[in-house]
Amino acid sequence: MATPSAVGAACLVLARAAGPGRGDRARPRRLQRVVRRRCVAELSREGPAPRPLPPALLAPRSCPASSRRRPSPRVSRRRRSHQCPTPAWGTSASNLKGHMHLVTVSPMVPSCALPFTGLQFQFWIAEGSIDDTVVVASEQDSEIVVGKEQARAKVTQSIVFVTGEASPYAKSGGLGDVCGSLPVALAARGHRVMVVMPRYLNGTSDKNYANAFYTEKHIRISCFGGEHEVTFFHEYRDSVDWVFVDHPSYHRPGNLYGDKFGAFGDNQFRYTLLCYAACEAPLVLELGGYIYGQNCMFVVNDWHASLVPVLLAAKYRPYGVYKDSRSILVIHNLAHQGVEPASTYPDLGLPPEWYGALEWVFPEWARRHALDKGEAVNFLKGAVVTADRIVTVSKGYSWEVTTAEGGQGLNELLSSRKSVLNGIVNGIDINDWNPATDKCIPCHYSVDDLSGKAKCKSALQKELGLPIRPEVPLIGFIGRLDYQKGIDLIQLIIPHLMRDDVQFVMLGSGDPELEDWMRSTESNFKDKFRGWVGFSVPVSHRITAGCDILLMPSRFEPCGLNQLYAMQYGTVPVVHATGGLRDTVENFNPFGENGEQGTGWAFAPLTTENMLWTLRTAISTYREHKSSWEGLMKRGMSKDFTWDHAAEQYEQIFQWAFIDRPYVM
Repeated sequence: MATPSAVGAACLVLARAAGPGRGDRARPRRLQRVVRRRCVAELSREGPAPRPLPPALLAPRSCPASSRRRPSPRVSRRRRSHQCPTPAWGTSASNLKGHMHLVTVSPMVPSCALPFTGLQFQFWIAEGSIDDTVVVASEQDSEIVVGKEQARAKVTQSIVFVTGEASPYAKSGGLGDVCGSLPVALAARGHRVMVVMPRYLNGTSDKNYANAFYTEKHIRISCFGGEHEVTFFHEYRDSVDWVFVDHPSYHRPGNLYGDKFGAFGDNQFRYTLLCYAACEAPLVLELGGYIYGQNCMFVVNDWHASLVPVLLAAKYRPYGVYKDSRSILVIHNLAHQGVEPASTYPDLGLPPEWYGALEWVFPEWARRHALDKGEAVNFLKGAVVTADRIVTVSKGYSWEVTTAEGGQGLNELLSSRKSVLNGIVNGIDINDWNPATDKCIPCHYSVDDLSGKAKCKSALQKELGLPIRPEVPLIGFIGRLDYQKGIDLIQLIIPHLMRDDVQFVMLGSGDPELEDWMRSTESNFKDKFRGWVGFSVPVSHRITAGCDILLMPSRFEPCGLNQLYAMQYGTVPVVHATGGLRDTVENFNPFGENGEQGTGWAFAPLTTENMLWTLRTAISTYREHKSSWEGLMKRGMSKDFTWDHAAEQYEQIFQWAFIDRPYVM
């Protein structure tokens, strides 16, 4: 088996030989590829600097004469009967134009320079020029899939994501979706990306880490009155280094943050370990042969990772470490801040003079009793005052967090840092959410052929036991059953809405009282209402594809993904104009300057009267203006909500962060 370093060296020799000379105008472009073996995948990883060639390859003449092999390239042609000229290492790309075939060549490298045998190089020579050539060193079982050209970043970085969850390994909400998709999009654009998260083992998620291997690296962390040893596991997937921090505190039944009795009492300890480990990982883990080093961009997500910027400023930069690194705080939901009693500060292992960065005092009305001083430590606040830049998951939410209504007590602090506060709307994974390829829906369709949409609606009505009536608008809701999602307002309008000729389906779980309400409402309106208590990913796909209207009356929504999924599937969203919902749903305007405009309806203020009136407007449009409704569907399906678009905006934030000196030295 060839070592990764040897394979990498051989690949560089092949690429240098097959590529154009220094004076050529054309430069190779990387195309999308799928590589099965990890040793080959290591070759496609691009770091901040190319790996140096071993001395043996740079000076092959030093090998003994007896060990040298005479160049003897072997060429095999496919799909052509005439003989193809045998390509030599100095062959000009212009001589190969007009062909497309697979070439298998033994490397013209002295045997002493390669500490392995039996390796062959395969590359596609496509029509046109060397610009369309993919060169990959591979073993016999590797694969190449040539696709469209991937957009590349102008400046690449070493990026370290720190998060409490990332799909598909562990997920409890939108945070897992973002941290499972955004790193992949950035890696596809040329960045070197690492994701650091806990290795949760709860009996059901264990199989998710089956491909992660033990790195044999462990560190000791001094905090909470002792030294705690953590180890690292690693998986290289989709050009991203997925690093899992392992400690017994992550091995317990329940969900990620708690169980049926509530949140775990040691969550502060668990995520303090994560933050320390994330700061050490770029320095100690040799991934793909070399470490990430100190010149990193840390992307910390929500309160679970918010201690990272504080650690960089308090425990690393004073000693000359990470002085050229930067950190960005991404706020997914400001409602969760990681607040614990002030007495726990000494457990964090931070210098006493840094207490002010995390200090938090509850207002009098929020204190438990008269003797309660309200003193606490706030992880998220620590990141707000130490991170170099701050990003929220939508532009609307970046404004809302600076207001008293949406700031959750941090509004004044966030307002003081408004100059470095930006909003970027999340993307969606079109590999999972695409009506043309979705495996969870009965019929596929696209913006050019909407016929499958009606079939999905009929199949959903049949599955739910509702009358199959194509002319009746089908309204859907998908989400948690809690106060934030506005379920209480849906409760109030359902008796009025059920008087109309409509059908309504809800999918979700949460408050037991609201779950019971869904069951009783279904029994009262058997031909019009269905409530699915619980959550099922395939069912959510079928509801998104089968419904005509998606209702989202959230009181606040940092970004929201369901409205993006709905528009991707031609389902028209009716939403409360807040946060990311306001940013992504354009109000329908039948009298726009260039004709009809909009992708749905966004109403405000959030009242039952306003919501009911907007829903009935949408229902009337569906019944009486079919051409306008089709236009709404197609405009929504044509929107670009891919992660590549969001990744490009994050790159701009990275550049701004490196222009300025670190916010806290």
